[in-house]
Amino acid sequence: MSSTREQVLQNLLQRRRCTINELAEAVAINPISVRHHITKLEADGLVVSEEERHGVGRPRRVYFLTEKGMEEFPSRYLRLATNLLQQLKDNLPSKTVEKLFTQIASEMVEDHTTEVDLGQLTTEERMNLLEHLLNNEGFTAEVKRDGDKIVINETTCPYYHIGQNHHEVCTVDRTLISSVLAAPASQIKCILDGDAHCTYQVPLIELSQIQEVPEIKA
Repeated sequence: MSSTREQVLQNLLQRRRCTINELAEAVAINPISVRHHITKLEADGLVVSEEERHGVGRPRRVYFLTEKGMEEFPSRYLRLATNLLQQLKDNLPSKTVEKLFTQIASEMVEDHTTEVDLGQLTTEERMNLLEHLLNNEGFTAEVKRDGDKIVINETTCPYYHIGQNHHEVCTVDRTLISSVLAAPASQIKCILDGDAHCTYQVPLIELSQIQEVPEIKA
């Protein structure tokens, strides 16, 4: 039987973002005990938390793994993914590899919008949808207006370790952003370049000007 600490980490790995009560239910111990373990995990740099909007009422505090926390788990899958990507890059033109990432991201958007008509959404609804999509994919993102543009900040990246050797993975979130907001996204900061977070900017376009979601070219 794994320790409570390991069970908490495993649940955070699988569910990505959890409240104290959700962890208590998953691990089958009381919330006070879970909070005790979380405090130690935060002190060890394995877990961090932030407030998250969740329907009506006060924001809730959710907990998630840091990069150090992710490294607690076996990395064979990571080595396999890295090796496969290297083989693709060695045997295919760079434009083809980038196009593959673009197609993957486009399929992610389709999975999240099968019952949504993007053309009928307001700018605010698009922003909310994008934030939900990015967070669901593990980016820990915040989407907000800033004057005449939309700014997307990502404090964690689920592809960080692969991206250290293969920057092409940035095509994924850039395509997600551009597809949902129907405008090209420009990357201003990148965790892979040593910045504290990834930041994208998208020009704020009135939806009346949008005829269709633009094709993202590799």
